[in-house]
Amino acid sequence: MQPGERVPANVMNHPLHPDVHRRLEKAVLDVFSHADFHQASIRAVAKQAGVSFTTIYKHYGSKERLVFAFVDIWMGKLTDRIVDHLQGIEDLKEKLRKVFWLQLDYYERHIGLGRIVFMTLPMSTWMADQTFAQPRMMGLMIDVLKEGQREGVLNPHVRAGILLDFLMGFVQRSFFMWILRGRTESLSAQANVMFEMVWRGMANPDRDGNG
Repeated sequence: MQPGERVPANVMNHPLHPDVHRRLEKAVLDVFSHADFHQASIRAVAKQAGVSFTTIYKHYGSKERLVFAFVDIWMGKLTDRIVDHLQGIEDLKEKLRKVFWLQLDYYERHIGLGRIVFMTLPMSTWMADQTFAQPRMMGLMIDVLKEGQREGVLNPHVRAGILLDFLMGFVQRSFFMWILRGRTESLSAQANVMFEMVWRGMANPDRDGNG
């Protein structure tokens, strides 16, 4: 099976036992967050999880599908948090501030996931898979950004997707350098200061005052 191919339906119709799934989740997180993607293997995951190589391969088909399946679950939990926390927030800037903080806080709490999606997983490999799109999360964020552009609050001279790239790029770089610098201080504790920097880069330059 090649990267990006769907897992055969007959495989997905037979879910793993919950205990096996939990052990696999822990092993995938540990193996793929501490080793280069090309060096990580299904056999290493199988050994750590106490699950046979055959069981894993029959269910997922490749190491790409194995790690992407769990990344999709973890990213889905982040999306759930974003949806939950945005309830009742009307001010656009505060919506984006909350989204920014939630991203930093989630990756700080789930360092292994951050290492996988930002450091050990080749972007070209992930982009070839359907899970990369994360349509629920990205759709939600694009809607918020487009709302800001319609209201004249955010820069209307670029696509909403460019604004999203700017926001997400800041999150990625912040996490990467936080790891590189030894995690000497809380990443999420700096969220408000960093968000004000991001906000100035996204705000409508034609509008008087960007606050």
